[in-house]
Amino acid sequence: MRPVGRYDRYILSQLLVLFGFFSLVLISVYWINRAVDLFDSLIADGQNLAVFLEFTALSLPQIMLLVLPVSAFVATLYIFNRMISESELVVLQTAGMGAIRLLRPVALFGVILALLIAVLAHILAPAARSQFNDRSAEVTQDLTGRFLREGEFIHPTAGLTVYIREITELGEFRDLFLQDRSSVNAETTYTASRALLVRSDAGPRLVMFDGMAQTLDGETGRLSIVEFDDFTYDIAGLIEAPEDRQYDLRELPTLTLLRADPEFAEAQGFDRAAMRYEAHDRIARALFAMMVPLIAAATLMLGSFSRFGVWPQIMLAVLLIVPLQMAWNAVEPIALRDISLVPLIYLQPGLALVIVTTLVWAGMRARRPRRGAVA
Repeated sequence: MRPVGRYDRYILSQLLVLFGFFSLVLISVYWINRAVDLFDSLIADGQNLAVFLEFTALSLPQIMLLVLPVSAFVATLYIFNRMISESELVVLQTAGMGAIRLLRPVALFGVILALLIAVLAHILAPAARSQFNDRSAEVTQDLTGRFLREGEFIHPTAGLTVYIREITELGEFRDLFLQDRSSVNAETTYTASRALLVRSDAGPRLVMFDGMAQTLDGETGRLSIVEFDDFTYDIAGLIEAPEDRQYDLRELPTLTLLRADPEFAEAQGFDRAAMRYEAHDRIARALFAMMVPLIAAATLMLGSFSRFGVWPQIMLAVLLIVPLQMAWNAVEPIALRDISLVPLIYLQPGLALVIVTTLVWAGMRARRPRRGAVA
């Protein structure tokens, strides 16, 4: 293998710098959009800022999977457009560099991008998705976040009203009001100056201090009042018993998906074709990402310097991505119907390779001098 030359290092460094810049911008845009949805669902549900930041951080690997190929495509277009506008590409071609030699640093950049996508798809994204699902289950069972909010009357379940004036940083409730109308013949109202939510083997308990319980008998109309120094109220019934968490296809290891064990699939309610499709999709993502910068560079090399720019070539590069995305969309429902057709997912990177080969051939043919051109 020939060593990496000065031209390769120059182009590769430019690609990596701009790739990092465009990735940062696009990831920020996607992340903010995702953060708005999470903010509405978490903060409005009583969760704190730390939970919100944790959930948004766990969504980053999936966002990066979507954004990085786009960033690589834009960075490559920018670099080669600048090289054409500043006549650098013309000088290199005049010096005898062919299309394959000019595309070598782009191919190396594509390999780096493919490795990055593979790490995200096979390791980071599934791990983040698993942690996201685990934390979602914990937040769902978090009574403080779901039911107890300071300064407002809430009704966590039928027949129960709760009001807490203040919840301290240590989780202590100040000035608690709790009205229990779950019994048909009695209505009990509890007030307490302080209260704590305590977890036990039998479930959560609400321990109230320095308070009073007023019970109104619905049949006799008699009101009984009991003052207490401390009183424990069982609120385990407010929380539904947690079910065994079902796995998500996106959190499973790739090897597990490739095996598509029938017993495991049946226990989790998965379709084996969907499992295989998810595994091969992760592999195909990396292969397709490797072709994306090559398509951008090879398309721009079809043209030559022009005072009007290379906008036709740029538009052609963008339009070439469209049928590739259409191929992926067309293959997905077919592959999900039949497990034997799952390898069709590689149609997208296969077509991308054909497009790159055709563009390189066209570029080399355009640069080949015609017979009789020199008299």
